[in-house]
Amino acid sequence: MEHITLLLAIVVVTALVFDFTNGFHDTANAMATTISTGAMKPKTAVAMSAVLNLIGAFLSVEVAKTISGGIVNEDGIRTEVIFAALVGAILWNLLTWLLGLPSSSSHALFGGLIGAAVMSAGWSSINGGTVVTKVLLPAIAAPLVAGIAAMLATRLTYRINRNVTDEGQLKSTAKGYRAGQIASAGLVSLAHGTNDAQKTMGIITLALVTSGVLAPGSNPPMWVIVSAGVAIALGTYLGGWRIIRTMGKGLTDLQPPQGFAAQTSAATVILASSHLGFSLSTTQSCSGAVMGAGLGRKGGVVRWSTATRMFVAWGLTLPAAGLVGAGAEFLTKQGPWGIAVTAVILVGGSFAIWVASRRQPVDHTNVNDTGEDEPQGVVTTAMAAVQPPPVGGPASDLSTTIPAPASAPDDPARPPAKV
Repeated sequence: MEHITLLLAIVVVTALVFDFTNGFHDTANAMATTISTGAMKPKTAVAMSAVLNLIGAFLSVEVAKTISGGIVNEDGIRTEVIFAALVGAILWNLLTWLLGLPSSSSHALFGGLIGAAVMSAGWSSINGGTVVTKVLLPAIAAPLVAGIAAMLATRLTYRINRNVTDEGQLKSTAKGYRAGQIASAGLVSLAHGTNDAQKTMGIITLALVTSGVLAPGSNPPMWVIVSAGVAIALGTYLGGWRIIRTMGKGLTDLQPPQGFAAQTSAATVILASSHLGFSLSTTQSCSGAVMGAGLGRKGGVVRWSTATRMFVAWGLTLPAAGLVGAGAEFLTKQGPWGIAVTAVILVGGSFAIWVASRRQPVDHTNVNDTGEDEPQGVVTTAMAAVQPPPVGGPASDLSTTIPAPASAPDDPARPPAKV
């Protein structure tokens, strides 16, 4: 700790700010379906998620080692590069939060790091093999695997309960699925802390290595693990209500069995990847699972307009954060004044986004409101247009009968009226 300079301290604080934004940006991963189905109250849900995120931060360091010593070559990377990378990641996180898009905080961090490193030392500073095998391939595979698993699990769940018709059994089954949702949401929160908190640990460890405080290949010190865990837990408790609304109500309409299937599938994928050191996006895994659960229920609909916006954000995350990180690194290379200007841009941009978010605030009181501007799914609209009228006898509480109109004389479907 005695070797930490002012610049390194700024980088560490900025990394923890990113960890904080990661927490409230990704709260939806664990709690969106639980909140949207009413299994838990919003504030209780984010509080439980925060505690489990903190616990998960202590379970593994494999992902942190991938980031600190895998994506970029530590030799020749200056501490300013880490600062520039974090600027790109934070600004992209806040922008997508403002838009309510569940983009990947992980890919924002990777994009900022790659862009800043290339601006500083060229393409040779990037370990292309690690980026492909532990970042890009998991980014494609994780949402597909989680989505297919959630779809199959949803179909199996409804098939098992297709013969349950007793009202008491139905209520008991619903309570069971709500309890399962709470348990699976806790598992996702634990997995999120295990995977995402380590990314900040890896960034801080990389900064310590580039500053000569730690030897290359070192594990994160305990104070780094604790601070990263606390930062992501605080951000999670704040609650990213805009993204929770999108994932809970904007993608599809979920019932408790679907929420349980989606969260269990996502948690399994995230925990498995953390064990293998794959730094995948928990956001993409959970979003894929939610869409899979929506498709798994008969009559379920995915709102592809919302999903398309989300896919576009996924595709833009790496290059957009990379461009911002590269621009920030161009400034920091100019010396102390460049670092100061970059810091001002970060603070000013963050404040402007926060001010814009206050125009239409979303919090725990209105998180389940779908909003009038949310377009209805195309399939849902088509089904509503052709929905047949209800079948059954006349209502018993009608007090007035409307007489039938006289039939036309040339109507062959009616007998002639009696005179």
